[in-house]
Amino acid sequence: MSKPPSYWNKARRYLSSKDRVMKTLIEKYSDASLTTRKNIFLSLCKSIIGQQISVAAANSVFLKFKKKCKNKISPKIIQKLTFTQLKSCGLSRQKVKGIKSLAEKMLNKEFKPNLIKNMSDEQAIEYLSELRQIGRWSAEMILLFTYNRSNIWPVQDIGLLRAISNNYKKKYLPPNNFVEKLKIRFSPYCSVATWYLWRSIDDEPIQY
Repeated sequence: MSKPPSYWNKARRYLSSKDRVMKTLIEKYSDASLTTRKNIFLSLCKSIIGQQISVAAANSVFLKFKKKCKNKISPKIIQKLTFTQLKSCGLSRQKVKGIKSLAEKMLNKEFKPNLIKNMSDEQAIEYLSELRQIGRWSAEMILLFTYNRSNIWPVQDIGLLRAISNNYKKKYLPPNNFVEKLKIRFSPYCSVATWYLWRSIDDEPIQY
C-alpha cells in the first residue's frame, strides 16, 4: 500500500466547502484514505473476482485464489495453473477464462498498461474494456484504485448508489438527474467523494 494521492487533502477541503453531507463524512472518516497497490495485474484479477458477488464472498474467493497462487499472483503463475485449479477457488468458468486471457495478454505484450498513464479517463476505460471480463465498472475501479485518477464517478456501482440514497435521503435507486448533479458538484474530485460515500456504508475501506 502507498501514501494517499497528492490531491487528497486539497480534495477534502474542496468537497467540504461544496457539500454539507460530504463535510460530515470527511470529518467522520479521517482515519484512512484511498491508496494504491501499483500492481495492475493483481488489481484486474481482484476486479474480475469481485464481479456480481458481495464484498464478503469476493474476499473469500480471493483468499483461496491467492493461496492457490502460493501468494505470488503473476501472469506466469496463472499460466501454469490449470482451468480446474482456478475454478476450485470458487471462480465461475467466465471468470477463469477472463483471468487466463489477461495473463496471456500481459505475457505476450498485447495488453500494455504503461499506455494508460497518457490516456484520458474515457480512453483508458475503452482500452481496459477490450480485456475479457472487464467492462466499464471494472475499468473504473482500476482507474480509481490502481492509477488513483481523481475524477471517477462509477454510476454503475451498487454501493455508491446505495450510499447516495442513505446519505442524501433519496429513494433507492436515486434519480439519475440527482446522481449527475452530484457529479458536477464533486468534480474534479469525484473519486474522493466516491471513497467517502463507500466508507459510510462499509466499516473497512474498499481496496481493489
